Amino acid sequence: MHSPHDPFVRVRGAREHNLRNVDVDIPRDVVAVFTGVSGSGKSSLAFGTVYAEAQRRYFESVAPYARRLIHQVGAPKVDGITGLPPAVSLEQRRSAPTSRSSVGTVTNLSNSLRMLFSRAGDYPPGAERLDSDAFSPNTAAGACPECHGLGRVHTTTEELLVPDPSLSIREGAIAAWPGAWQGKNLRDILAALGHDVDRPWRELPAAARQWILFTDEQPVVTVHPVRDADRIQRPYQGTYMSARRWVMKTFAESKSATLRAKAERFLTSAPCPVCGGSRLRPEALAVTVAGRTIAELAALPLTELARALGSPASETARVLTADLVSRIAPVVELGLGYLSLDRATPTLSAGELQRLRLATQLRSGLFGVVYVLDEPSAGLHPADTEALLTVLERLKAAGNSVFVVEHHLDVVRGADWLVDVGPGAGEHGGRVLHSGPVAQLADVPESATARHLFGRAPAPAREVRAPRGRLTVGPVTRHNLRAVTAEFPLGVLTAVTGVSGSGKSTLIGEITEDLPGVGRLVTVDQKPIGRTPRSNLATYTGLFDVVRRLFAATDEARSRGFGVGRFSFNVPGGRCETCQGEGFVSVELLFLPSTYAPCPDCGGARYNAETLEVTYRGRTVAEVLDLTVEAAAEFFADTPAAARPLGTLLDVGLGYLRLGQPATELSGGEAQRIKLAAELQRGRRGHTLYLLDEPTTGLHPADVEVLMRRLHGLVDAGHTVIVVEHDMEVVAGADWVLDLGPGGGDAGGRIVAAGVPAEVARAEGSVTAPYLRRVMHAPAGAP
Repeated sequence: MHSPHDPFVRVRGAREHNLRNVDVDIPRDVVAVFTGVSGSGKSSLAFGTVYAEAQRRYFESVAPYARRLIHQVGAPKVDGITGLPPAVSLEQRRSAPTSRSSVGTVTNLSNSLRMLFSRAGDYPPGAERLDSDAFSPNTAAGACPECHGLGRVHTTTEELLVPDPSLSIREGAIAAWPGAWQGKNLRDILAALGHDVDRPWRELPAAARQWILFTDEQPVVTVHPVRDADRIQRPYQGTYMSARRWVMKTFAESKSATLRAKAERFLTSAPCPVCGGSRLRPEALAVTVAGRTIAELAALPLTELARALGSPASETARVLTADLVSRIAPVVELGLGYLSLDRATPTLSAGELQRLRLATQLRSGLFGVVYVLDEPSAGLHPADTEALLTVLERLKAAGNSVFVVEHHLDVVRGADWLVDVGPGAGEHGGRVLHSGPVAQLADVPESATARHLFGRAPAPAREVRAPRGRLTVGPVTRHNLRAVTAEFPLGVLTAVTGVSGSGKSTLIGEITEDLPGVGRLVTVDQKPIGRTPRSNLATYTGLFDVVRRLFAATDEARSRGFGVGRFSFNVPGGRCETCQGEGFVSVELLFLPSTYAPCPDCGGARYNAETLEVTYRGRTVAEVLDLTVEAAAEFFADTPAAARPLGTLLDVGLGYLRLGQPATELSGGEAQRIKLAAELQRGRRGHTLYLLDEPTTGLHPADVEVLMRRLHGLVDAGHTVIVVEHDMEVVAGADWVLDLGPGGGDAGGRIVAAGVPAEVARAEGSVTAPYLRRVMHAPAGAP
């Protein structure tokens, strides 16, 4: 037993995911960085073990009901942890909390602004003073009566309703339809109306697809179901309801929060015609502070909001304004001053959302806790990294321990303690190579981190490619861009740089297939490949279609009459009906956000026992889904239809992911690289322009090298690649650099420099230039 005053968090026998019975000691009251190549096990150690154990202990200390729930979620696989304080997790959650969540609600700044308006706002003569709720779109007192405070009206699209058009209706192509019985009912009605429910959705006539999804008709037909061997199904009269009608009706009328949340996943929106998107009723919009309404102030970048509030006359206004400005300061300090309070969280990157939570924690006053952070540098320009390090030090100085999962070498250098996990990914990782001061990692030869952190010689200068033409975009006047015209060379790799909010994404968003010189445009973003555990790497790439056909072709499957559909977890038959093929069940924690836990019946396998009796080369379909990409590439080496997508996944550095890994577990960078791999496996000919948004996010420097070789290979094959990027190693290796800025928000929106990397590195007035110079002229690891 260790003393209660032991200054270390001591982990013994950690076996979560690929961790190999890890023992490690990490000091408290330090900034400790967990690093290693992607998939090495560092997140499994920091989040899956340390934080998960702290969370389990919290639940054990509260009500019996909560303890029962946490048993469903499960405990981390570890023999024991001593010296562990309470923990706070700041993860890069890809899903937005709710449709009403905004920068203002995440940071609580909206509460402060509403208080300022209710206590010190300027009201029209005769107007009745409002409480802080006449100013919240999330209350009946403040919400616009038309859109109920959402600011937008809802609609839907075919892409949302049918996420996988390779499926037939019988196989569950219309994902928006309700559960098993009703979905089957609607399918039978469609068949009775003469629609082919066994043909892949994408092969159905456009008119039929439009009617099935969007018709307002509700025909009543007599349905004669196919006779079931086990039971008699009598003819019945059924009323057809289109997918859109079901989604809209459920979202508007259902009393079930779960059903409404499901329906919302299939909706998109447009600005409300009554409030113009402000979300508030007219009475609230009639009150002003510093000559502006609350909606106008909430739309300003935070840096401008602090200035716009000015110096109020009354004492009450001065006190409230000073408090609001002090709360804005840490958000600006973390490089997010270009954001506005009304910016919806679904539009934020995972890194932006995490840094907002981090800024809020600076004012929380907590001490004696462990903060566990997931790559807080994601999406940060190098110029903003120093501010991040300052914030981490402030959390430590307040009496906390800060455990950071991170790849950014500047953050690694700034750590008090370093835990390096590896040496490789997946089954080739899972060991702690080093736990100690950063400098001592230099003595660990098998560490990929050490090779990049210490004394690595700069890459030999590569001759830049000559462009085959130019693509002119603009003039663009949008967001903070004002009549900006940019030229992108074709046939080369271009890096678009600049601090967060400088206008990079806005500019490349204007590149379309309609522009001269663009044969085909492929945009690869970081949006999730799916929103539930049902979506995974295998389904997204089409690999699972191949796997299902292989299982259905086995002698055992044929003897049992199992077709391809039997091995789908999206339709009844072969799947586990308890979790409906998700492998997980949602556990409602009431006073905390709901979470997913392994299905109590199938244990996460997704299938029922009969389906799992069929094997292919000694493995069940569930065991195949549990293979890593690397292991699957060996398993299917002689199956070209499977080897091709697996090979492209390996090419972009994703060999450590499991085929059935739920989309909800993937980072934005992983989702983007899966999309890139899916595009590459198609092998189309002709000139293609690839647009990628920070493709190195979440990648260890060793993995960045692998990815960049693939991107340079695309250029060598005659294509054009444009990347929005903060990694200066990547920028230095580009053929052309377009630098925007000089700042973010209104301080940005201009092209500061354009040219080959060596020219941009010398540009005056460029925030990027000094960091690019350091990479190009000094060895990696130099201060």
